[in-house]
Amino acid sequence: MKFKYITSSLAVALFIAACSPKATTVKKDAMATEMAKTLPTDSNVKIGTLPNGLTYYIRKNVEPKNRAELYLVNKIGSIVENDDQQGLAHFTEHMAFNGTRDFPKNELVNYLQKAGVRFGADLNAYTGFNQTVYQLPLPTDSTAVFEKGFDILSNWAGYLTFDDKEIDQERGVIVEEDRQRGKNAQERMSKQLLPVLLANSRYAERIPIGKLDIINNFQHQTIRDFYHDWYRPDLQAVIAVGDFDVNRVEQLIKDNFSELKNPKDERKREQYGIPDNTAPLVKIVTDPEFPYNIGMVTYKHKAEKLSTEADLKKKTMVSLINIMLSNRLTEIVQKGNAPFIFAQSNYGAFQGGLVNLDAFNSVAVSKDAAGLEAAVKAVVAENVRMKKFGFTQPELDRAKINIQTEIDKQFKEKDKTKSAVFVQKYVNNFLKGDAIPSIDYMHNFYTENLNSLSLENINKLAAGFVTDDNMIAIIQAPEKEKANLPSEATYLSWIKTAGADVTPYVDNAVNKPLMATKPKAGTITSENKVDAIGVTELTLSNGIKVVLKPTDFKNDQILFSATSKGGTSLASDADFRSAEIADQLVGSSGIAGFDENQLGKLLTGKVVNVNPYIGTYRQGISGSSSPKDLETALQLVNLYFTAPRKDESVLKTQLESMKTVLSNRSDQPIAVYQDTASAVLNSYKKRAQTIKVDELNQINLDKAIGFYKSRFANAGGFVFTFVGNFKVDEIKPLLTTYLASLPSTGTAENFKDLGLEPLSGDITKKVYKGLEDKATVSLVYHGGYDYNEKNNLQLDALKEALNIKILERLREKESGVYSPRVSVNYDNEPKPEYTISIDFSCASANVDKLINAANEEVAKLRANGATQDDIQKFKAEENRQYELQQRDNGFWLGYLQDAYSNGKNPSDVLTYLKTLEQVTVASTKQAANQYLKPNDYIKLILLPEKK
Repeated sequence: MKFKYITSSLAVALFIAACSPKATTVKKDAMATEMAKTLPTDSNVKIGTLPNGLTYYIRKNVEPKNRAELYLVNKIGSIVENDDQQGLAHFTEHMAFNGTRDFPKNELVNYLQKAGVRFGADLNAYTGFNQTVYQLPLPTDSTAVFEKGFDILSNWAGYLTFDDKEIDQERGVIVEEDRQRGKNAQERMSKQLLPVLLANSRYAERIPIGKLDIINNFQHQTIRDFYHDWYRPDLQAVIAVGDFDVNRVEQLIKDNFSELKNPKDERKREQYGIPDNTAPLVKIVTDPEFPYNIGMVTYKHKAEKLSTEADLKKKTMVSLINIMLSNRLTEIVQKGNAPFIFAQSNYGAFQGGLVNLDAFNSVAVSKDAAGLEAAVKAVVAENVRMKKFGFTQPELDRAKINIQTEIDKQFKEKDKTKSAVFVQKYVNNFLKGDAIPSIDYMHNFYTENLNSLSLENINKLAAGFVTDDNMIAIIQAPEKEKANLPSEATYLSWIKTAGADVTPYVDNAVNKPLMATKPKAGTITSENKVDAIGVTELTLSNGIKVVLKPTDFKNDQILFSATSKGGTSLASDADFRSAEIADQLVGSSGIAGFDENQLGKLLTGKVVNVNPYIGTYRQGISGSSSPKDLETALQLVNLYFTAPRKDESVLKTQLESMKTVLSNRSDQPIAVYQDTASAVLNSYKKRAQTIKVDELNQINLDKAIGFYKSRFANAGGFVFTFVGNFKVDEIKPLLTTYLASLPSTGTAENFKDLGLEPLSGDITKKVYKGLEDKATVSLVYHGGYDYNEKNNLQLDALKEALNIKILERLREKESGVYSPRVSVNYDNEPKPEYTISIDFSCASANVDKLINAANEEVAKLRANGATQDDIQKFKAEENRQYELQQRDNGFWLGYLQDAYSNGKNPSDVLTYLKTLEQVTVASTKQAANQYLKPNDYIKLILLPEKK
């Protein structure tokens, strides 16, 4: 559960006041005082304002160590654009990386990459209706780089250069961004829906990407005017959170931002809204490439700030309602025979917070158009049930426990909270006025107030979610279903009549232990310590290998995983489709004597997550828990090995969902392309291909569960890895009880090589699918491989050098793409192989030109190797990422699991930075010639359908 600061009102106080006429005034005054009590601002953040109006937030925070998050927040976005500026707020954001006073052209990105800051992954920005935000994570152990960061922020704030040539060069990049993110069914439908959702307000006319005719043709002065009018200190905030001296940072802000000036005769920053609607707004849209039948009902509500304790109580109540309603809908699916394959209802920000409204929103996805009525009515009926009868006390008790558990977890981690978490709170404070109380205050508030929130008041609040006005009703469906869809009037009648005969909800919680009897414990047969990396290796009596790394990176986190060879490669061809879905069936069926719904209720208040999986060549378990709940997690692990549950209703639900997804798959261009790519990259082997609708009848529950049991019958082949806040001596009894007791056959298992490898030779495969001018390209190099750490390093360096050159050439020089990507994959299972892929989307007319350009960059790498600058960028990024990874539980879990599963020396991690010296111009040239071979080169191209 993701915790949100959400909550209630004080009807109890009102009730008490009404009972005593003499005390009424006093009680009302007391209640008003309590409701108006402002949430206190966290004293750990220093907030100030410069004489020019610029706001700043500064907080010292040491997670991660030697790092800081710097943000520039502008309280403007596309909503303030003039008619001839539509899209220029977003365009301005792009220009911030294409020339400033102190960083001409692309020098800013170049400088930061050499400091180890990754473009896109770290250095980034975004534009919305009401905000433009720039993010700059920097190391603080380099004084020069860190202090230069404030110069960069001030350059963005007031000193963009808007070179004519750079503006014209960037037009094509933004056109391609629009193409990459849009030119699909969702965008076409959105263009029809947004005038309804946004009620033809100014928001509907100011979509951040803008209008392409303006993007392509605006005068240079027009964007300069936008920047002059709106990038001004009274609408800006600088946020700095990290491992630094607060006073020094405050001085850096004053030094770099005090000279910024607001324009004379500054334009008023108007506030825009979305009008109410008395009559329902209804829209039914279809598209030939849209795969699902979706009904949505939305009730708009006024957005409320989080500023007082009364606000916090109300938002907490809303959070409780969302949890309980979500659980009811999930339970309907888990019971089987649900009229929908997915459903959701919740109260929150309207349209994801893009505009200043809240909404109660319900969504239902049906199996087909014929089932849409039943799906919509079933979801709306739950809203009616909530409105008529409310929730039950056991539901509320569980929801309260889960919220308290989450706030307790945050409190335990308060000294390990990442800087980025604080930054987002300060962004919301500046843009929306949301309060920023400390975690200590929040923990005390919830501990003291959560249990006092009454079921009566919560049910009253929930009853007000569904209103008589401000309703929007929408249907989205495939074009081919158009004849089967209702009219707008009929759709409204479904909503109006749903739930007429609902009855109160009946709770079916269970009250028995997860594991009534502990298994007979095994023993530890050997123990070894790898002191250099703080690891203890154990061998259990049943053959399980356990790798333990205690850490202090998080106070309330333990991560674990288990893996063993085999996977679906060992399933027969006849049983493969059943084996392929076995882990999903078990994972959705509960465990032992508990179905999934009962298990969820049983685990209320537990911070635990355990998931079994079966891949192509391995099976295993992944999981996490708090230290206090580790025993529960290990009980679940034991039961997933020994007592998987079989549930016919789960299979039926899964098959219905799969049929819905697969039925319209052939209408989706990207799905058809992906299926073709998968076939080519796996030599057209049947097992690598997506299941077809007519193959669903091959799935048999008994075969699936039988295969699952066979994969977890021999625990002796598993390697378990635990990383997090635990003590080795304290965890040992749990391991001997729940892991050493698992069954083992004493035999070693292996996988079977299925021949899933790319086709050899120079191959071009084109797929013609899609209505719009949008092409997708993958250029894939591949081959056999000598798998070792030295070669892996050279491949990583080659990938980064190629990534830099492809971005520079295809985006910056050709203006033909938005975000090209180079990826590399190397593995030694089932046999050592590698692939390097160059991926991008573009206009169909530019495909050949851009492929040729990419090939030219590959040829340069083969001829010359990487440049010294690009090697420096690779090494800087690796150094900085290495520093972060050393204090990250997730990194160590993945690294240790890989090392122990593949026979590597786990201590090699300590010398990784030393090995970077092996990357040179000569080594990258050798790697380019070895791995970027034109004789094993696959071109995969998705093009629009031929007219």
